[in-house]
Amino acid sequence: MIIKEKSHCPFCGKILGKKQFENRVRAYCETCKEPLYENPIPATCLVVVDEKERILLVKRSVDPKKGYWCLPGGFIEVDEIPEEAALRELKEETGLSGQIELLMGVTVNPNPFYRSVLLVGYLIKTYEGSLIAGDDALDVGFFDFETLPEIAFESHQKFIRIYFSAYADSARFTRSSGP
Repeated sequence: MIIKEKSHCPFCGKILGKKQFENRVRAYCETCKEPLYENPIPATCLVVVDEKERILLVKRSVDPKKGYWCLPGGFIEVDEIPEEAALRELKEETGLSGQIELLMGVTVNPNPFYRSVLLVGYLIKTYEGSLIAGDDALDVGFFDFETLPEIAFESHQKFIRIYFSAYADSARFTRSSGP
């Protein structure tokens, strides 16, 4: 995976150098006398489960991983809290409106465009609306545990495994099971 590094200071526009700063080599602007802190980009994903304990997946229409299946979700906007972003993305990508049941966890996923994405995962079991592939989606559908397609991101696979090992109601799922 090729990750582009920032080459210019976002404040003054001068070329960045490298400097040991706070026990880490960081991009550093000699003009501003400031390091460039690069943080993960915040995003959300949703494990949406129907009454048959099938998982809702979206087929991506954009890179990275265009054409692969993933959980609905996306980036958190500056003026949103994570729950609002998750529900907005659910509506945009699937046509569904949902109610968050619980926070499943937080993890990090590498990304070729942003280096690292901090992912907040939620569980939804209550939703309404007409299922339709929307924004950033080629297709959308519910899948049984046994017939899950290849999932685009390890972080999404992790949240699916968490659901089936810790939250699924059915006795057919065990801790050793996983996509």
